Amino acid sequence: MPKMKTKKSAAKRYSITGTGKVKYKKQGLRHILTKKSPKRKRNLRHSGILSPEETKKVKVLLPYGR
Repeated sequence: MPKMKTKKSAAKRYSITGTGKVKYKKQGLRHILTKKSPKRKRNLRHSGILSPEETKKVKVLLPYGR
């Protein structure tokens, strides 16, 4: 069988942890930061974890990330 292709756009946006969860960088920290509170900006710095339903969809796009 030929190799499966990874969706490169998904590979740039998501990474898979050792336990199989999918990490992503939260949106909203690129520009227009003056109107956002320091607490909101601080919470946006941390990476997020996808829900189990969304994880199933993303893992289809990353065949070798398991």
